[in-house]
Amino acid sequence: MNVTRLLLAALAGFAAYMTYGGVAFGHFPSLKAEFLKYPAVYRDQGGQMSHLPLGMAGVFLSVLVVAVLYALNCREGAGWPEGARFGAWIGLFVVGAFVLHNYTNLNVGLKLTLQQACMYFVQWVTVGLMVGLIYRPLAAR
Repeated sequence: MNVTRLLLAALAGFAAYMTYGGVAFGHFPSLKAEFLKYPAVYRDQGGQMSHLPLGMAGVFLSVLVVAVLYALNCREGAGWPEGARFGAWIGLFVVGAFVLHNYTNLNVGLKLTLQQACMYFVQWVTVGLMVGLIYRPLAAR
């Protein structure tokens, strides 16, 4: 496993995750408006900002795990298409294990659930794409 490339891929994936999230919330005010309908479930902006460092650490850990899983399964010559495909599988996992699970347990609407499913799926495809773009296995010896 190429540790240097792994860490670079994780950093790029983290940057892509955070950038995509910022753009999605910045350019799709309807998504932010949906979250605001559930103040008993989601923190307000001040509460989110006060917990942001922990959230960012959690995202980096998750992206690092995705990068390691990609590296463990990476074939020579794989690149961004394989990374995007891998990210799609991770995105489907997140939609099932997080978004749909939360819809079952939290008192949120179907519209927010569907918006989250789309957003998180694309977000993880983007992460996978970045990981695939950067990670390269060590040359065979």
